[in-house]
Amino acid sequence: MNHKRLRWLGVVAVLGLLLAACSSSRSEDTSAPSTSADAGESGPTSGFGDLATPCGPAAGTNVATGDQGITADSVTIGYGDDAGFTGSPGLNKQMSDAVSAMIDWCNQQGGINGREVVGNYYDAKITEANNVMTEACAQVFMLVGQGWALDGTAEQTRVSCQLPQVPGYNVSSTVAHGPLSYQPVPNPVDVTPVGQAYLLAEKYPQQVKKAAVVFGDFAATRESTEKALATYPAAGWQFISDCEQTYPIAGAVQWAPYVQKLKDCGAEFVYFSGSPIPNFQNFLDAAAQADYKPLWLTDSNFYDESFVSSNTAGNADNVYMRLAFVPFEQASTNKATQQYLDLIEKSGGSPALLGAQATSAFLLWATAAKECGTNLTRQCVLDNVSKVTKWTGGGLHAESNPGQNLPPDCVMVLQMQGLSYVQTLPQPAGEFSCDPKYVATVAPSTPSVASAKLDTDRISTAYTGG
Repeated sequence: MNHKRLRWLGVVAVLGLLLAACSSSRSEDTSAPSTSADAGESGPTSGFGDLATPCGPAAGTNVATGDQGITADSVTIGYGDDAGFTGSPGLNKQMSDAVSAMIDWCNQQGGINGREVVGNYYDAKITEANNVMTEACAQVFMLVGQGWALDGTAEQTRVSCQLPQVPGYNVSSTVAHGPLSYQPVPNPVDVTPVGQAYLLAEKYPQQVKKAAVVFGDFAATRESTEKALATYPAAGWQFISDCEQTYPIAGAVQWAPYVQKLKDCGAEFVYFSGSPIPNFQNFLDAAAQADYKPLWLTDSNFYDESFVSSNTAGNADNVYMRLAFVPFEQASTNKATQQYLDLIEKSGGSPALLGAQATSAFLLWATAAKECGTNLTRQCVLDNVSKVTKWTGGGLHAESNPGQNLPPDCVMVLQMQGLSYVQTLPQPAGEFSCDPKYVATVAPSTPSVASAKLDTDRISTAYTGG
């Protein structure tokens, strides 16, 4: 095992939840972000973090290649979120804040080889993912940096119209392995990051031998739990077989029975998959009332401003979460993270982990598009992205492998301490722990893997007839 100096940050956690938990520090403005800057305006040219800028004026004469969304002067991409969901206004709007800011940033430098980047915003409102996908199929060159909680309901439409994408995150296993699709920080179903399991087993060798799982009755939370149950034992975890519990994704009416069962089982380390607010917060309150104080492990979506600011009673002080993105608290020592925060502040948006993921997606797409030169086509962009096997988004996150759909093998573990997130593993702060064993293979018989219908190249054949 080695410790790599913190230059990055990232991995998609289990997102796609139908609650506000995916959306931190968010106002209720659900209007489409502005992308008004014109190509050719003065702007930054020093790159993003340690990544050379993919944006700039034309080096030759651009041609209209015939691909949808391409002219000699512009390239139109689609992006979006679920901000119009009435159950949680502004849901995941930080993703579109980020893409909008990056479009302006790029156009201020001259666009992509002199082509102005035009952004079409699509609000899926949770339940309208297929509707917006149908619109995008007829309008844009590619989808870039979007994230829709029910993306699986739109995947057949996307595959049928052959619309390429570089999404900010995915939920469905068929989308995670979809054709014509690459993620900056992949979240595949057949392999999964497990560094947090190893690090916590080293720190708490006895507690991980009495582990239990509690998860929401929803595809994304069920999938993440399946992965944990399948892969954590190799790191020394032992799950109590009769202690597994599932709760309604909208939340339990009473959390006390769930807590009591964990106490009766003797669980000392609990893996919880779901939303931090309000479900997990209510669960923690019930545990405190029962004087039940296990250790808790959650996923990256718990890196959420609304969650940490609610820990006034300290009930979440034993909560741990994995992260592969540089925490915003460490931005002063990481150029890319600080640049992301500065761009979002300047644009009037709100920062969030999802926004950083969308930023990395835009940079991956723009870098691949730049390499196409004057002859910009979908196939050229896809060919270029497929060759990217080392990617950090300029230093936003740990090194991932988009071209081969593999997540980072580096991780850090944060702990809630009062009203702050504190890096607890590895030490000193400002480092990731890296090891090839931190990416584990998930058995093909696991339901989420089997449902993806992967071919020998690990691409889903669910909607291709393969």
